[in-house]
Amino acid sequence: MSDQVSESRGEKVVVQIYVVIVALAGVMGFVLGTIRPADLQPALFGFIALPPTPFGVALYGMVTVGVGLGVFLGLVIYVSRRTDAASRRNPE
Repeated sequence: MSDQVSESRGEKVVVQIYVVIVALAGVMGFVLGTIRPADLQPALFGFIALPPTPFGVALYGMVTVGVGLGVFLGLVIYVSRRTDAASRRNPE
């Protein structure tokens, strides 16, 4: 029972860190958009043009970091659950 509680608590911590990192990317994007470098042209996934405003750059940062880290986070969760399920079926 305590293993289940610690596993779910660990997943919550990882998801909370993910949310904080994505929010931080949005804040940094907003700051960068406020500074307005001369050649700033954000484009989501290379083809969706966004305006070089603070909100456009914040959106770009949040979506880019969110998708990039989200894919890896999803893979880690998937592999860890499959590994855990396999170890329960075949205890050594």
